[in-house]
Amino acid sequence: MIKAIIFDLDDTLLWDEKSVKKAFEETCHLAKEECHINPERLEEVVREEAKQLYPTYETYPFVKNIGIGVFEAFWGEFKDEGEDFEALRQIVPEYRKDAWTKGLAKLGVHDEALGQKLAETFPKERRQHIYLYEDTLPVLDALKGKYKLALLTNGSPHLQHEKLSFSKELVPYFDQIVISGDFGKGKPSEEIFEHLLNLLDVDPDEALMVGDNPMTDILGASKMDMPSVWINHHDKKRDDVKSTYEISRLKELLPIIERL
Repeated sequence: MIKAIIFDLDDTLLWDEKSVKKAFEETCHLAKEECHINPERLEEVVREEAKQLYPTYETYPFVKNIGIGVFEAFWGEFKDEGEDFEALRQIVPEYRKDAWTKGLAKLGVHDEALGQKLAETFPKERRQHIYLYEDTLPVLDALKGKYKLALLTNGSPHLQHEKLSFSKELVPYFDQIVISGDFGKGKPSEEIFEHLLNLLDVDPDEALMVGDNPMTDILGASKMDMPSVWINHHDKKRDDVKSTYEISRLKELLPIIERL
């Protein structure tokens, strides 16, 4: 019998992908006004540069371990305690400036000052554009009081709490919130799942993991022999990690739970 439902946050309840896209659109539009550059092409090359630069910094093993993504480092402040977070705070300004400056240069615009301006604009735009999926609150409403609800999210505690502060209605739904940066390891490690299950006082077969990322949410649940639901927003095909159930919209979770 299912007693607890564990949700991922980004691109499961919060539509992070849309927020990042909108921040890129607004920032690249500014670049177009400054130097008549193609904004769609600039977004494309800056994303490429960011993905190439991110693993080159000494902080990469740390951010990989707790799951801080490429574009979270594009806007997070990381006001967390510890030497690793301090190192990350030192690196991200350079990372952001270099990604934008290199992207501009690929399109023939060699303007370091503009790269800096765009690097400072993106975080402001990201904070202005927050999206919940339209079925997030109805689904949580339907489940609250019937099951223990938990949030299990990778990332910086400061940044994840900042995201939650933008959508204050989310937090009261959850009996437990666990963030990898607090715990020291991220999904798919068995340890963080065990930690949350202990807090919820349930066994793995009494919990259901719901998330969009096969390599963190679904793989982690699989390691624990915990049933899982993969929210496959974009109809991707995967044979390496198998979820118990697969849906394309969060509201499709409710019939599954009713059957369980």
